[in-house]
Amino acid sequence: MRCVSVVIADRHPVVLCGLNSVLRAESDFNVLASCRDGTTCIQAIRDFSPDLVLLDIYMPGFSGLEILAATKLEHLCTRVVFLTASVERSKIVTAIARGAYGIIRKDATPQLLVRSLRQVASGVRLLPPTIWDADPWNGNECYARGALNNLLATLTERERQIMNLVAEGLSNKDVARQLNVCDGTIKVHLHHIYQKLAIHNRTALAALAASHHDGMPIAI
Repeated sequence: MRCVSVVIADRHPVVLCGLNSVLRAESDFNVLASCRDGTTCIQAIRDFSPDLVLLDIYMPGFSGLEILAATKLEHLCTRVVFLTASVERSKIVTAIARGAYGIIRKDATPQLLVRSLRQVASGVRLLPPTIWDADPWNGNECYARGALNNLLATLTERERQIMNLVAEGLSNKDVARQLNVCDGTIKVHLHHIYQKLAIHNRTALAALAASHHDGMPIAI
């Protein structure tokens, strides 16, 4: 079995110690660094280029979402997995939009944690299938993709056009020119799109569009 390199980060020392113990007990995981703040974590990712980073979404210094954004901006190959006790729906949606590979609850068993990280290492996204409703996680591997499709279905045809053009890297001016409208109209549409998808910028929008089109398997 291929050895999976991992950087772990959590603001709570006892959690960090537990993660270390669980992963170091597995022969197919190599823990490269243990970090208690976001600044140290992002530097470890840059220095070691691990396969995975497992971190708390609420980190001091750089937050988990900021670390995720940095990995995308710097084109780092590390797959980001969040370990969290509780998190607002908007942050989960944002994490998905920005390209998170996994969201795992802190009350998961060590066996489930290890199995989940192995799945992520093999290319499977581990995203909660019911973040848009109040039902408990039910293990339905197809539901997350359906939920994402339902979220994107709230966009109008014009909004979907703009999303796809933004995902191609076009500026507001280029999008306006291609759709034969003024720049201000594009800004208004983007504001509505961000509100509907609970995101805040074009980087997140592009990541969400890519996630929708890449065909990446999603599981729990």
